[in-house]
Amino acid sequence: MTTVVEYDVVVVGAGAAGMVGALTAAKRGLQTVVVEKADVYGGSTARSGAGIWIPNNEVLLDAGVPDTPAKATEYLDAVVGDEVPATRLRAYLSAGPAMISFLLEHTPLRFAWMEGYSDYYPELPGGLPNGRSIEPQPLDANLLGAEYAALNSPYMATPPGTVVMDVDYKWLALIARHPRGLTTATEIVQRYLAAWLKGEKPITMGQALAGGLRAGLLAADVPVWLNTPLTELVVSEGRVTGVRVVRDGEEVLLTARRGVIVGSGGFEHNETMRKQYQEAPTGTDWTVGAASNTGDGIRACAEIGAALDLMDSAWWGPMIPLPTGPYFCLSERTLPGNIFVNPAGERFVNEAAPYGDVVRTMYAQDAFPAWMITDQRYRNRYLFRDIPPLLPYPSEWYDSGVLVRDWTIQGLAGKIGVPPAALKATVKRFNTFAAAGRDTDFHRGESSYDHYYADPTNKPNACLASLVLPPFYAMRIVPGDLGTNGGVRTDERGRALRDDGSVIPGLYAAGNASAAVMGKGYAGAGSTLGPAMTFGYLAALDIAESSHD
Repeated sequence: MTTVVEYDVVVVGAGAAGMVGALTAAKRGLQTVVVEKADVYGGSTARSGAGIWIPNNEVLLDAGVPDTPAKATEYLDAVVGDEVPATRLRAYLSAGPAMISFLLEHTPLRFAWMEGYSDYYPELPGGLPNGRSIEPQPLDANLLGAEYAALNSPYMATPPGTVVMDVDYKWLALIARHPRGLTTATEIVQRYLAAWLKGEKPITMGQALAGGLRAGLLAADVPVWLNTPLTELVVSEGRVTGVRVVRDGEEVLLTARRGVIVGSGGFEHNETMRKQYQEAPTGTDWTVGAASNTGDGIRACAEIGAALDLMDSAWWGPMIPLPTGPYFCLSERTLPGNIFVNPAGERFVNEAAPYGDVVRTMYAQDAFPAWMITDQRYRNRYLFRDIPPLLPYPSEWYDSGVLVRDWTIQGLAGKIGVPPAALKATVKRFNTFAAAGRDTDFHRGESSYDHYYADPTNKPNACLASLVLPPFYAMRIVPGDLGTNGGVRTDERGRALRDDGSVIPGLYAAGNASAAVMGKGYAGAGSTLGPAMTFGYLAALDIAESSHD
């Protein structure tokens, strides 16, 4: 027996896209429900650093960021190219600031500019070397009451007794090298103590963003049904009129009088879909996306005729497949004293380039397996993941084969299966570049972006240092991702489209369930979340406006 429940709007997925869409619909007077397959809410959003790339929002302008709509348009056009219709790009840039203002008004969320975190291509027209990204301020989890227990866990837990912001990692990595590293370490403890004295339970980054959105839904009386997977979309006379879900073991038909917003994430944890759509090598073991992201919403939309785009794409990044799970290699590859090499033992990329570009180069050059080569001086100087400088790497890393060590470059080459003479020549050539402060092969250190996670105390180039002190190390690098970014083709209002460009009435998609407005580009930190939230917002606005027609 099927239970029938009626709502104006049904939202599939309790990540940023879905929760912003649900809150927007509710604030426009529409009776709204969110259904979430997992037993937690927040999805990949809660696991993320929660950078948000929205040009010209009030947080940036209040901070004095010299942004303008013209600059942002010029920059995004340069990054994305002609892969995405201009109408979608303009809708994103136009509605994004209003979406941020809406959240400031209707949730406890507050945001801060991530000063200095450069746009990823700051040299392009309209690019900003000091960046356009914002992140949520710490949030008191007490605001969530019992709902805090159902918030998805972060990708990497912060140390107990600290309150760590995304921008702090830059300096924590340099704790042994720069005075600001120790200052930052002190600040993250002081923040915790200040919150503790006020009886607060501070959460940051992705948990703060997801928690803040959930708090907004609580205040707006929007229910979030966990453990409620989507089974199919319901179509009546050519219009999507609801969804079928399973709740407490029983089928429920949720009727959507006004529309359905699919914000159910990508398909990064669906091995079959990855092999169907994406280039090898690929795998569900190399993603840090939420485990529940298996493409259910994308498949349901395709089954009723929605067109799919960018299915071969993802939010790529170099990943180290540690035995505890994949580790997204961000600051570690930018810090001086490391290189990436291919099976020929040769460098093939600017290691400090935007992470998507590094992986696209790996695929273009078939650089598998790739290895990050470092030395003991690098280990002595920098935080690696959560391992402080000077301390040894865990023995399990060696046991798993992801980390290899030797006292000579030639010996290391033999252990990882690359030509010893080639690796020795590669290191020698790179050391020459490091001494001169100029990488004439791949131009590492020439972009402002390259310098964000670099070491300003390292001269003459903050990104380049010789590999000279044994033992030498090699870490395996695989083409990982933050999630896939191909999915339902949508228009500038978030409406799902068929292959012929016609609109599927009543159906909307946002976030990684939709084909990214960034195309295969990546404008800056938060190019995933910024568009996801904006198109969730736009979808709900369109539903609200069409309900008055």
